[in-house]
Amino acid sequence: MPVTAEGYVAAQLTARGYRNVHDLLSEACAQYPERSAFSCGPSRLSFAELERQADAFARYLRHHAGLQAGERLALMLPNSLQYPIAAFGAFKAGLVLVNTNPQYTAGELSHQLRDSGAVAVLLLDRLLPLLRKVQDDSAVRQVLLTAPDDIEAPQYQSEQPDCTRFMQALRLGAAAPPLETVAGLEKLALLQYTGGTTGVSKGAMLSHYSLLANVIQTLELFMRPGLLAPERDVRIAPLPLYHIMAFATNCLSSVGMGLHTVVIRDGRNLEEIIDAMRRYPFSLLSGLNSLFVGLMNHPAFGELDFSHLKWVTSGGAPLNVEVGRRWKALTGAPVLEGFGLTEASPVVCTNTLLTPYREGYVGQPLIDTQVRILDEQGKPCPPDEPGELCLRGPQVMQGYWQRPEETAQVLDADGWLRTGDIAVQDAAGLLKIVDRKKDMILVSGFNVFPNEVEDAVMRHPGIRECIAIGVPDARKGESVKLFVSLRDPALDAAAIIAHCREYLTGYKVPSAVEILDELPKTSVGKMLRRQLRDLELQRSAAS
Repeated sequence: MPVTAEGYVAAQLTARGYRNVHDLLSEACAQYPERSAFSCGPSRLSFAELERQADAFARYLRHHAGLQAGERLALMLPNSLQYPIAAFGAFKAGLVLVNTNPQYTAGELSHQLRDSGAVAVLLLDRLLPLLRKVQDDSAVRQVLLTAPDDIEAPQYQSEQPDCTRFMQALRLGAAAPPLETVAGLEKLALLQYTGGTTGVSKGAMLSHYSLLANVIQTLELFMRPGLLAPERDVRIAPLPLYHIMAFATNCLSSVGMGLHTVVIRDGRNLEEIIDAMRRYPFSLLSGLNSLFVGLMNHPAFGELDFSHLKWVTSGGAPLNVEVGRRWKALTGAPVLEGFGLTEASPVVCTNTLLTPYREGYVGQPLIDTQVRILDEQGKPCPPDEPGELCLRGPQVMQGYWQRPEETAQVLDADGWLRTGDIAVQDAAGLLKIVDRKKDMILVSGFNVFPNEVEDAVMRHPGIRECIAIGVPDARKGESVKLFVSLRDPALDAAAIIAHCREYLTGYKVPSAVEILDELPKTSVGKMLRRQLRDLELQRSAAS
């Protein structure tokens, strides 16, 4: 809900007449239909083409697939032009989007499909065998398949009788009756899965209101005179769109700003990113610490033309100060760090070229966003004193999907969200994130929860006990380190890591394993994770 009855965001939503996230696209198409909206590889979509194809997909979902407003559609795709087409089409049809990591293992996919109750899935055709392993235990009844090159070389016929090709769905939808955009700002738009503070992955319920509010808050900062020229500016977008930061920034806000966004299919492929930077006079880039390090270490990066580059946005993981300095020295453009979390749609605060800046700080809260820094007794901390960051604003989630008890632990009746992050705020209102949620590990911008890693490790009969922690990593920000005690003394680190790869997505797999005779515990047998974290910090400081 709005922070105040007459808040800026509420006034903007009313003035713009928004009813649904899809209205961002309708507005952009009305203003500049022929301007490039998204490019990926050799293909491009103008705003008019994007709206036309999203409309066809919406018609297919309702008229052919028989899906009803409020039902859930899982998108299990890497970066592609299919992503914005499907997302805006689903929004127009009133469906709830479920962003799903295409690197999930069967167990991870099964949990998300069952928990969300998704009735339809759009995924890469090569991932169909993975879906088949878990489909019978889910509510999925509609399966749509696509290929990475479907836009350039469309495939219409499916070899699977119970599956429909994405391009065939667009063709069928284009011939179907017109469909009005399903209105309702308070309706659920997106289930974005996150672990929150602890435990299994939960679906943060983000409404059309909260997503649009965050776009408006972002536009208020970056659409000021002299900052952007959308008719010329090009954004390079390598981060995966199934991640909330990239989805909100590179998909929703880009459309709201009228930018041309170049989506990189594989954000780990530095050659693909650099090739896109050669082809386009890029002025913006969204990334994180590990990406910046990788690019600067690539021999071809320093040869690029940076004359159009205005700034780089960093989010999803803490920015190393030295990395930011090196980037500006090499490119001439600053790295503007921000902070957000899934439960806030996601942006809470950010630096800009026109707002106060302090190195190591993540900027001021967005408009209509209130923050409190509270001590352990729940009392406000004075400036520059660390405490838990709590916030309230129109971008805050409705709660966790079908988890009222866990919602109540983080979201109170007045709309204040307890983030679990430790922060300080200076006298000018600038925020610095001092520490993150107690146990969460942040690998290249992705949340990794120790309990999940430990559960996978303990499936091995040769493991007695284990503790997973995050350790500093110059490229990823953090990586997972595993401490184990063994039942089978013949086990070594390589075998344990190989075991983990069977059950965990790549970024969750430990990068290092240390074998101990005994793991530290309290007198009542509780594992002392913090003691091992402190040990690693001491080792890092001494090295």
